[in-house]
Amino acid sequence: MNPAIASMLDRYDRRSADDHVNALREILQEIALCGLWRAKFFEHAAFYGGTALRVLYGLDRFSEDMDFSLLAPAEDFDLVPYCGAVEEELRAWGFPTTVEVKQKTARSAIESAFLKANTQLLLLTIEAGEVASAIHGRRELKIKLEVDTDPPPGFSTETKYLLQPIPFSVKAYDPPSLFAGKMHAILCRRWGTRVKGRDWYDLVWYVGRGAPLDLSHLEARMRQSGHYDDHAALDESTFRSLLAARIDDLDVAAARSEVERFLVDPATARVWSPEFFRAVAQRLSIQR
Repeated sequence: MNPAIASMLDRYDRRSADDHVNALREILQEIALCGLWRAKFFEHAAFYGGTALRVLYGLDRFSEDMDFSLLAPAEDFDLVPYCGAVEEELRAWGFPTTVEVKQKTARSAIESAFLKANTQLLLLTIEAGEVASAIHGRRELKIKLEVDTDPPPGFSTETKYLLQPIPFSVKAYDPPSLFAGKMHAILCRRWGTRVKGRDWYDLVWYVGRGAPLDLSHLEARMRQSGHYDDHAALDESTFRSLLAARIDDLDVAAARSEVERFLVDPATARVWSPEFFRAVAQRLSIQR
């Protein structure tokens, strides 16, 4: 096994098969970022979403997909060359993967691709043979990569640095802009009877670390998605009323159940209740 990969694995407490898979997924995500950096992707786009929060800002839960936003709208953006760069990078570090672009619908502004690999083969690559023998031979590890080619305006970015597997840089949304994207998901995402507890976990993480919410960027996101069309700007009072309504509607038990498999310590969600989230909301700070 490559010494750099061995060093990356040393960061994880790997006891169960899920522990190994979570560690593998995160290492593949970081190597994919390295491949995108080599391909100069971050001259045109920025990293955002839950995986950005995990990899670059220390979020204490695992994340599955990788979300990116172009720095400016571009209808003719082509994801294919970057998928090739990611695949080449992963294979260079010993991971046999494929990265395939998904055919998008005509009206979608999202370019998507899937990074896929045989889980058992990946485990053998990191010399986890005993764990690999307990995994179904056809099980796949998948990571979705999405690029928003028509991003809403008003976000801010900063450059972050990763040191493994080699030192490289990543352009990413700054925390207030990331928080706005997460809040858009909380206020506007509709999953039918399903609840995405990861959104609520991340809300607590942002507030607990004193990250302010960029209200102007949240408004831009909500206007673009059709969830806010008032002539007046979205003010703090209106925003807080919208958040309070979402908390009132939240199925806390379902949210906790959804997020637990992503947590290093599931006990961190035991305190959840409507009263808890109302208290968190009161401590949320606004940046305009």
